[in-house]
Amino acid sequence: MKIGSIENKAITPAVTDRKSASPKPAGGSAEPSAKVELSAGALLGAGGTDAVFDADKVKRISDAIRDGKFQVNPEAIADKLIANAHELLAPKSRG
Repeated sequence: MKIGSIENKAITPAVTDRKSASPKPAGGSAEPSAKVELSAGALLGAGGTDAVFDADKVKRISDAIRDGKFQVNPEAIADKLIANAHELLAPKSRG
């Protein structure tokens, strides 16, 4: 069962048609419109943490979770969250 007639085509152009129809900047390249800077917290290994992957530790934790023996220490989590917040909010010297 067909709904509508064959002549009923979409009015808006396809995405590729719209892309090619967009105006190109003079000179062949666009001017940057924003400056992006990464914070220390966004970088891998920030804060002096060791970037070494400990497969044995992951296995021990995975096994403990699977066996129902893993216990969460909310005090340790809270302490680390507060320490991270202090580090991120601490005034940084510009030099």
